[in-house]
Order: sequence, then C-alpha cells, then structure tokens
Amino acid sequence: MRKSTFSDCPLCETNPDNICGPRVITLDKITLYTVIAGDIEIEGLRISSKALLAQSGIALAAGRKTLALNFQRGAELVNIPQDLIMQTYEMLRPGQINSRAALTAQAKLFQKATAHI
Repeated sequence: MRKSTFSDCPLCETNPDNICGPRVITLDKITLYTVIAGDIEIEGLRISSKALLAQSGIALAAGRKTLALNFQRGAELVNIPQDLIMQTYEMLRPGQINSRAALTAQAKLFQKATAHI
C-alpha cells in the first residue's frame, strides 16, 4: 500500500480493499451476511499492523505527530499474543512484582514474541 495522506481518511471508505486483518480478509468483505454465515471469525476482525501504519501516515500528514507515534506503537504490539500483554499488564500493577528477575524474564518473552516483526 502506498504512503497514506490526509485525503485517505477515513480508510474504511477510501481504501476498504487494502485494509485487512490477520486472516487477510479485506474490510470490504466483512458484512453482516458473512458474519452470520460463519465466514468471518473474531480473528478476522482484529486490526493489522498495516492498517495501523496507514492510520499513522494519515495522522502525520494531519500534523498529529503524537497520535502517529501511538499508531506506530500499536502496530508494533498488534502481533504480540494478547495473553502475554495482559500478563505483563498485571505484573506492572503496583505491588504485583518485587523482583528484577521476574521483570527481566517477562521482557525476554516480549523480545522473543517480537523477534519476527
């Protein structure tokens, strides 16, 4: 997909055939009928890093640098298993962890999960 500009907003209307989830089902193929028929699973509805990076390009073109950076961070995290993210979130809550070794081990899990990105 080409670099996004402000005129691409909203992506769902301007580029529905280029926006797809992890199952490579494009946005224009997701309808009430395909969901009812069971052709679309929940995994097919997840946002992809490609879509988040496109949104980042639009935000940057609109002068919204901080928002663009947040979309880029989201693109980095989207392929990390949700259970790993939630486990890490719970660990980082106040009073939940008291050892550097546990945090280091969790960081290594994140590093391993992102090695393919």
